[in-house]
Amino acid sequence: MPDGDNILSGNSDRAKKASPLPTFLLDDSPIKEVHAFWLAGMSCDGCSIATVGAKNPTVEQLVTGSIPGLPKIILHHPVLSVTAGDTFMKAYHDARDGKLDAPYVVIQEGSVADERIAGMFGGYWSGMGSRVAADGSHQPIPTAQWLKDLAPGAAAVIAVGTCATWGGIPAASGNVTNAMSVMDFLGKDYLSALGLPPINVPGCAPVGDNVTETVASVLMFLAGVGPLPEFDELGRPAWMFKSTVHRGCVRAGNYEEGKFASEYGQKECLVELGCWGPVVQCNMVSRGALGHNGGCMNTGGICIGCTMPGFPDAFAPFYKRAPGTMVSSNLSRTTGSFVSYLRQFTQRSRNLAPQWRQVGKVPSGWANVSSSKGSMDAVVGFFYDKVKQIGTEFTPGSSRQKALQRSASTFLSSAQEAQRSDSAKEVS
Repeated sequence: MPDGDNILSGNSDRAKKASPLPTFLLDDSPIKEVHAFWLAGMSCDGCSIATVGAKNPTVEQLVTGSIPGLPKIILHHPVLSVTAGDTFMKAYHDARDGKLDAPYVVIQEGSVADERIAGMFGGYWSGMGSRVAADGSHQPIPTAQWLKDLAPGAAAVIAVGTCATWGGIPAASGNVTNAMSVMDFLGKDYLSALGLPPINVPGCAPVGDNVTETVASVLMFLAGVGPLPEFDELGRPAWMFKSTVHRGCVRAGNYEEGKFASEYGQKECLVELGCWGPVVQCNMVSRGALGHNGGCMNTGGICIGCTMPGFPDAFAPFYKRAPGTMVSSNLSRTTGSFVSYLRQFTQRSRNLAPQWRQVGKVPSGWANVSSSKGSMDAVVGFFYDKVKQIGTEFTPGSSRQKALQRSASTFLSSAQEAQRSDSAKEVS
C-alpha cells in the first residue's frame, strides 16, 4: 500500500512535506479553544449526517463549549460552515502554514483516493479549496493533500466512518481509485503532535454518539482534565468496540435456545438470514442508531459487518448466511431445545405465589392459569429442587429455616400462650 508521499507524488509541487507546526503543551496555559478541521474524501456524507444527529454529547454542546472543563470547538466543516470560499479556507491555510496559533484536530470522513491516477489526466478525485498554478489558473487542492499537510501538526487525527478507518466501499474490489484508509495513507510510523496514531471510529455510518464522545474524550485529555482514553490495537475506542453485536443483541437469547428466524419480520435470531453479529465488534444494538433508538437488529435488520476491516468484500454476499453458522446453528439447535424447555419449566413452576401452591389454583381473571404439574414437570421439579438446595441450609420450608423462625419469634409464642391462658380462665 503506497503511503501519502507516493500518492501525491504525481504533482511535484504538492508533494512537499508540510513544515512542522508548533506543539501545544498542556503546561503552557489552559486551552479554551480547539479547531477541528473536517475533511471529506471518498464519502457519501453519511458520517456528517450521523454526527450532527448525536445526542450525548451533541455537536452544539461541543461548538458552544457548554460542557464544563472542555474547550470550545471551532468547527471548520465544508457543509455546516456559514462562510465559503477564501474566507472559509483561510483557517486551513493558516493551520498548514503554522499561523493558526491554536491547537487543532483533523477529522477525516471518507477514504483517501490515489490522486496520482486522476493527476495523470489533469484531474482529481476529491478536493477542497484551490491554489494558483504557474499559468495563473486556479487548481483544486485534493483533500488527500490537506490531510498530508495538516496531520503533522494536529493534536489528533480522527478517522470517522468505515471508509476513513479501513477504506470501506470506495476501496472495495474493482475500484479504480486505489482508495485507502487514513491509517494506510499516513503510515504505521505516523504520530500526531501529541504522540497519537490515527484514532478510528468505524461504522457505515457510525453511531453519532460514538463520534462526539470520542472527540470529547480526546478534548478532555488535551485540556488536561482527563486521562488518555483507552484505544485497542486498531485505534478504536476500546470501550465502544470491545464486544460483539451478538453480546448486546436483543435477540441473542433466541440463539442459545436454537430459535432462528426463517424470514424477515420474525422475532427470533437473524443468524440464519445472514447476520454477522456474533463476530462483528459494534455497539449499534446496545446504543441505538440515534438517541438510544433504532439499531440494525433492533429494527429487524441483519448485521453486515460495516464496522469491520475488509467491509464490504469480507462479508459479501449480504443476506446469505455465513459458513460458520452451519456448525454453530446446528449445535445451538441440538442443545437449545433442552435449554428452552428448562426455562419454560422454571417459569411454570417458580412463578407461583405460596398461596397458589397451597390451593392448587391461580386466581387470575385475565386468563386460565394452571398451577398443576404434568408428570414430566414433576420429575424435573424433584431433581430441580434437590440441586437447588445443595450447599445451603436456608431453603424455604426447610427444618433449619423453621428452627430459626421459632427462635426469632419467641415473643410471639409467649404472647399467644398468655392469650390462651387468659381465655381458659374466662371460660372457667
